Amino acid sequence: MKRIELLGVPIDICRQEELEGEIMRILEKPGMKQIVFLSVWDLLKARNKKKDLGDALRNADLVLPVSKSILKGARFLKLDVPVRYNPFNAVIQILNTLDYNYRSLYLLGAHKKTLQTAEHNVHDTFKNLRIVGRYVGYFPKSAEPNVVQAIYKASPSLVIVSEGIKEKNLWAYHRREQFSSSIFLYYRDCLGIFGGRIKRVSEKSFDAGHEIWNEIAHNPAKLFLIFPYWWYKTLLICTRLFGKKKSGESGIYHVESLEKQAK
Repeated sequence: MKRIELLGVPIDICRQEELEGEIMRILEKPGMKQIVFLSVWDLLKARNKKKDLGDALRNADLVLPVSKSILKGARFLKLDVPVRYNPFNAVIQILNTLDYNYRSLYLLGAHKKTLQTAEHNVHDTFKNLRIVGRYVGYFPKSAEPNVVQAIYKASPSLVIVSEGIKEKNLWAYHRREQFSSSIFLYYRDCLGIFGGRIKRVSEKSFDAGHEIWNEIAHNPAKLFLIFPYWWYKTLLICTRLFGKKKSGESGIYHVESLEKQAK
């Protein structure tokens, strides 16, 4: 597996047929592990505002792009083009791997009814996968030590983190010293889809890169994402025209000076 950097943000190139092997390889590593589904919006946050998110991505065991714009950006900068993943399909593939190898799962997030339904459906689908615990999202700060302790004691192979966890990908990263093992994977809609409350994006819409329109339909304010998207395109163009390759790293560019001038 190869890792590239797009605008300074790490992205892994992992083919579909390699994912099962990567999951098992990651499981064998000691300590807390993390898989990240990277959108173009998270990419921009990681480089501009969220230093912790950038650090989390650099320390993640697997960073899988989910936005078509990321692939286009890599191709535009003449980098190796990564494989784009549909988050739901990737989760199913990961759970199939864990099921086949008799591993365990912890579910974190969503409201009680959705979580219970999701647990039931996962249990019915993946017969060999042990669900060793669950906890609702939107919990008060005072409950957090109990949540962390429960996950630590259960020591699951995978923790799916879903809606109701404000820190998203950073929740596990900020508490990494409190976990002795487990892979953590944040996917906001995961438990909602498993629980039947959220309808997942169709394959046709996802393949076309139109999943953003489904989000805008539910939240019209996301129309304003056009502005950070323009900034992303501007960064790509500036990098292509004026960026310099880092010495010894073929195909990796930096445009820090250009960003400073723009700011």
